[in-house]
Amino acid sequence: MTAVGIERVEAVDDERLTDYVGLTDVALRSRREPELGLYLAESEKVIRRALGVGHRPRSLVLTDRWLEPLAPLVERILAAGAPVFVGPPALLESITGFNVHRGAIAAMHRPALAEPAEVVREARRVVVLEDVVDHTNVGAAFRSVAGLGADAVLVTPRCADPLYRRAVRVSMGTVFQVPWTRIEDWPRSVGVLRNAGFTVAALTLAADAMPLDRLADDPPERLALVFGTEGDGLAAATIAAADLTVRIPMRGGVDSLNVAAATAVAAWALRLPS
Repeated sequence: MTAVGIERVEAVDDERLTDYVGLTDVALRSRREPELGLYLAESEKVIRRALGVGHRPRSLVLTDRWLEPLAPLVERILAAGAPVFVGPPALLESITGFNVHRGAIAAMHRPALAEPAEVVREARRVVVLEDVVDHTNVGAAFRSVAGLGADAVLVTPRCADPLYRRAVRVSMGTVFQVPWTRIEDWPRSVGVLRNAGFTVAALTLAADAMPLDRLADDPPERLALVFGTEGDGLAAATIAAADLTVRIPMRGGVDSLNVAAATAVAAWALRLPS
C-alpha cells in the first residue's frame, strides 16, 4: 500500500516521532502529554473508538506487516490530514520503548475537559475516583462504568490520567465513550454533586457502613459513588463530607476488593433498568 502521507521511518532519532519517544517513563509521559495537548491510543480498536467520538489524530505509527491489514484505518487517518509513519518492529520498539505488538499506535489531540456540573447534568449514576494512582485500575474502572451502566466519571486532582496510554488500553477505549472530567478542590467540591441533586455515597470498610445490597434495594434517584485510592481508601474528610457510607460485604477473611473490582460490583448492583 502506497499513498501520499505514508512516511518511512529509518532512524531511531527521527524528530517526526517525538510524540512517541520514551513511552515507558510514566512520570515523563504524565507530565508531557497534558502539556503538549496529546494522548496516545494503542491498537486498532482503541484508535477507532477515539476517532468515532470525534477526537483528532496527530499521527499514526505502525509496523510494516500491519500496513495492509489496517489499510482502512490508515486511510481514515490520512483523510483527517495526519501523517502515517511505518517502520520495522525493532526500530519502532527502540523509539517507543515497547513492542508495538497490537499493530498501531496513534498520537491524538487531547480534548478540553468540561466542567463537572456539565458532565453530571444528565447523569443518574456517577463514579468518583479519589486519588487512584494506578493507571491499570483507572482503565479497568472506566471499562466497568461503560459496561455496567454508570453515566459519568469524575476524577480528583491526584488521580491518574484516564488518557494515559495504559489506562486507555486497559479500558479498551471506553474512556472515550464515558463522559468524564476532573473535579477540583476535592472533597469540598462534593457540593457540586449535592447541588446537582446527587446523594453522595462513600465506599468504605467501616463496620457501621450500609451494606451495598441494602442500598441497592432502595437506591436514590441520583447517586454518586466515591471510591478511594489503593491501600488507604478514602480520606477521612471525604467520608465526613459524604451523605452516607457503603461497604461491600466480604467473606473468607478478605477485607476488601481491588478498587477496579469494587467499582464493577457497585456499578452492577446499582445499575438502572436499561
